[in-house]
Amino acid sequence: MPPAERLVVVGASLAGVTLVDTVRRHGFTGRLTLIGAEPRAAYNRPALSKGVLAGTDALSDIALPSLSCEVDEIVGVAATALDPVRREIVLADGDRIGYDKLAVTTGARARRLSDLGAADPGVRETTFRDVDDARDLARRLGPGSEVVIVGAGILGMELASGCVRLGASVTLVDRQPPLRAQLGPLLADLLWAAAARHGVRFAHSPGGVRLRASDSGTPVVELADGRRFEGDIVLSAVGCVPEVEWLRSAGLAVDGGIAVDTRCRFTSDIVAAGDVAAFPTPLGPRRTPLWTNAFEQARTAAAALLEGESAPALVPSRTFWTEQFGMTVRVCGPLPMPGEPTVVAGTSSDGEVGDEGLLLRWPGHPGTAAAVNRRVPITRLRALTQPAPIT
Repeated sequence: MPPAERLVVVGASLAGVTLVDTVRRHGFTGRLTLIGAEPRAAYNRPALSKGVLAGTDALSDIALPSLSCEVDEIVGVAATALDPVRREIVLADGDRIGYDKLAVTTGARARRLSDLGAADPGVRETTFRDVDDARDLARRLGPGSEVVIVGAGILGMELASGCVRLGASVTLVDRQPPLRAQLGPLLADLLWAAAARHGVRFAHSPGGVRLRASDSGTPVVELADGRRFEGDIVLSAVGCVPEVEWLRSAGLAVDGGIAVDTRCRFTSDIVAAGDVAAFPTPLGPRRTPLWTNAFEQARTAAAALLEGESAPALVPSRTFWTEQFGMTVRVCGPLPMPGEPTVVAGTSSDGEVGDEGLLLRWPGHPGTAAAVNRRVPITRLRALTQPAPIT
């Protein structure tokens, strides 16, 4: 990339700040601009459903490290359009920012039941995506609060854990038992049992749900089989939607996210990383909204901007973690995996993990390793994903 070029990064997210820092550290000396819609510096979103909701972490505790390089930062203003002919980004305040190369790291917004046509008009529906959402939910919660969470995935379960910790009664509703699709039966059942021990109630209905208003005006979640769950708060944890509307004015195909190649390139002069990027998989382009994906994709995209075809393709590490109901689970490798895992260390019985934790390995190419309530270096987990040596 010639030094005179201007690189604009739209999205002051983990992916955005990682990309900015990476291109600077690897020798880019041109003009660098970072645009963020939120009126604050970038922060770690995984902490929102944990320390921020619990009140143990302030914004300063979860803020990402300050950028150590020279960059023009524009915060609190969203991008509203892309003009590919003039090579400009149009901002909400009317400003237009020219670019030579563009990185899209705008992330995603919370999907609502109303987005899915599953909510009656006017019913209050709470979502959880940014620090303001976390603070608002924490203010509304308290002993005796009745919370209904729709969506028993990772976020839904973490939110249930946080709500219970603040004294609320929680009901989790989904089409299927919690976490089965994401983690497989063994890990899912361990976390389900921990949630049940903390008093969380579960209901699932393959026919789906609908959000309605009760006669008193409080929100009610109605299952297809007729069961109804009324709450002071109804939380939607039904996934996220990529922030790509501002790109449609340019005629770009962005349904389902920005489909990139293995170097995170959308076109020759546009890259994308993080929750907005749909990365190649055997099943086609897929978004995988995980912290590690945002970090790895940002570094890959930065290299692609600087080195083009010489940049290495990304092989995702597939690493993630979750903390809920006193359980910490770290995983390296794809899930769910078929078959039963080998217990490398530790014990579990009747849904409870022993004091020494649990270390599991599923064979495969690659395999998967998981640590439950056990401190294991990520290098050890990665090593366990490799085939055992032949002796």
